[in-house]
Amino acid sequence: MFYGLGATNFLGELGGANREGTNFVRDFEVNMTRPLVQVGIRYRALETIAIKTTLSYGRLKGDDALTGEQFRSNRNLHFRSPLVEFSTQLEYSIIKERTGHRYNLRRVRGIKGFKTNTYFFVGVGGFWFNPRAKYDGKWYSLQPLGTEGQGLVPTRPKYSRVSVCIPYGIGFKYSVNRRWNVGLEFGTRKTFTDYIDDVSSTYYDNTLIQQERGDVAAYLADPSVGPPNWTAAYQQRGDTKDKDAYMFLSINLTYKLHTTRQGLPKFR
Repeated sequence: MFYGLGATNFLGELGGANREGTNFVRDFEVNMTRPLVQVGIRYRALETIAIKTTLSYGRLKGDDALTGEQFRSNRNLHFRSPLVEFSTQLEYSIIKERTGHRYNLRRVRGIKGFKTNTYFFVGVGGFWFNPRAKYDGKWYSLQPLGTEGQGLVPTRPKYSRVSVCIPYGIGFKYSVNRRWNVGLEFGTRKTFTDYIDDVSSTYYDNTLIQQERGDVAAYLADPSVGPPNWTAAYQQRGDTKDKDAYMFLSINLTYKLHTTRQGLPKFR
């Protein structure tokens, strides 16, 4: 059984580096780092293979006001979202963990323990998100507003706030004793949605959005501060070629619930 605390960071259309055309970790914005909590269980199937199931809760955030890149800064969009992820991952240890003697005594013959363990992981998971933006001091859920015309025409259906992710990354564990480990884990989540930040394709006719959804929807669809022609209907608002992603960095504490007769940890 393990418990983790850490940080999340969003990789998508909003905010990012001060230049055009950056993607993935090159678009990292440290000011948008938000908290993360985790709980899960790990099962040691083989000496080098473990299976881990994790429930994570975090926050994601992005803001065009933080970038010096002209087009995104003038676009002036922002969002924040809760994130709930449930995932199962396969871990492969490149440095095997061996528990050794119960009391780790010196000059005692037999198996010697390695206090550190390094592993790579990959898996599959599902997550829920709900992008929101602020208008006149109040936060509004963006998906029901259809800020890119979703739900107004058949060619622009509303997106789902539930999606699939592929977690992958690297972790390190240090054995405090036979029952307790502390660890550090970094992972990225590849997703199959481009709407974690509510931004993906092109602008829609903002007059029609205002007529059908009201003033709040119209403003949050286009709060731009640049030339009006930049945000006219069907001008680029996001980038459909690149799906959104997010990163986790966590420190975790593991308690070994059960061991085999040989002393190898099984449930962790």
